[in-house]
Amino acid sequence: MNKILLIIQREYLTRVKKKSFIIMTLLGPILMAIVFLAPVLISKYSEDEAYNIRIIDQAPRIFTTILPASKTVKFINDTVNLATAKKLFNGEKDYGILYLPADIIRNPNGAVLFTKKQANIKVTQYIQDVLKENIETAKLKYEGISAKTLESIKTEIDLKTMTLKGEQNDSSLNTIVGFIAGIMIYMFIFLYGVQVMRGVIEEKTNRIVEVIISSVKPFQLMMGKILGIALVGFTQFLLWIVLTFTISSVVSNFIINKKSDEMSVVKTIQSVSASNDQSVDNSQSDSKDLMKIMGNLSSINFPLIIGCFIFYFLGGYLLYSALFAAIGAAVDNETETQQFMLPVTIPLILSFIIAQSVVTNPDSQIGFWFSIIPFTSPVVMMVRIPFGVPFWQIALSMALLVIGFLGTTWLAGRIYKTGILLYGKKINYREISKWLFYKD
Repeated sequence: MNKILLIIQREYLTRVKKKSFIIMTLLGPILMAIVFLAPVLISKYSEDEAYNIRIIDQAPRIFTTILPASKTVKFINDTVNLATAKKLFNGEKDYGILYLPADIIRNPNGAVLFTKKQANIKVTQYIQDVLKENIETAKLKYEGISAKTLESIKTEIDLKTMTLKGEQNDSSLNTIVGFIAGIMIYMFIFLYGVQVMRGVIEEKTNRIVEVIISSVKPFQLMMGKILGIALVGFTQFLLWIVLTFTISSVVSNFIINKKSDEMSVVKTIQSVSASNDQSVDNSQSDSKDLMKIMGNLSSINFPLIIGCFIFYFLGGYLLYSALFAAIGAAVDNETETQQFMLPVTIPLILSFIIAQSVVTNPDSQIGFWFSIIPFTSPVVMMVRIPFGVPFWQIALSMALLVIGFLGTTWLAGRIYKTGILLYGKKINYREISKWLFYKD
């Protein structure tokens, strides 16, 4: 046992002291924040071009007023025909020509947008929306129905979901929490499992393992390496949580303070003018949405999710890393690992695919069985847990995962013991199967 602890210490300290570990630990939360915030910031602060669209309307009685403009799209009515408009088209001033046929009410698909180059999808979508709205208004007017009457009929439904015990239950939030947990386990198993395999290959090719084996048993070396890298991954994960929480707290406080300043400005303007009722309503709506999100968050059993995440993170890693270590011991270089990697990674990839359907129906038979099978349970069960899973299913899944880890460790130990000192021989599945039955 002392020898295993020494190997664990060596593997842990060697990797933790690396510059790559320190850099990725510090940059990880920042990179994650950039990935999530960049699209929002780009969308918010990017300045779109101004698009002038000339309208050739063959049915002027349909659209009595010019189509409504947006911040970036402006419509200009033109009195010339389509052929003339194409000849006189100035690409520097105008973006395109919108042709509206005379029978656009009966044939709304007859509208055509002519542009000099590939049409902007945002512009195209906006034009489709305003045409749809105006044609519907024209049809309502023809049928003697006012748009105001139709608007009064429309009803918004915000269906609340609660358990029979009276607890709030938001399936969309559960989906997000479960899917994020499943993806993180999937990524960590791949990331640190491959590190185990590469570490074994490196020691084998450098012949360092020959010196180490003279002092410890192959199984002790394999277990020490697996557990040492597991501690490295766990340390990095905890540091990421702490750093992410710190960064999110700072950003949240900044946003809250900014929101408070905006509210104070709104109140000041409101005292001068009554035209800010809409702004106040929007602020109140935002507050209600925030309260709803906080209420839904409080209904999620985070202690259970965190506890299960740690167990399945370690259990899934230990199960797969034993197999990765066996692959590393069986080959002489990383290029030879491809034929052995596929059978090991297929269950892990399959679990990620299954998880995408499980989030829509967590109580399905496929969700149950794949959350019980050890090779897929770390990902699939974590997706199901936020929705509420019976305790006996979680206990059965955990027990089978432990048994699966012990089985794969024994299997990997047999392969590791023979393959770690074998050089210069092309290994196949038939050869590996023989190693399993060698006598000690």
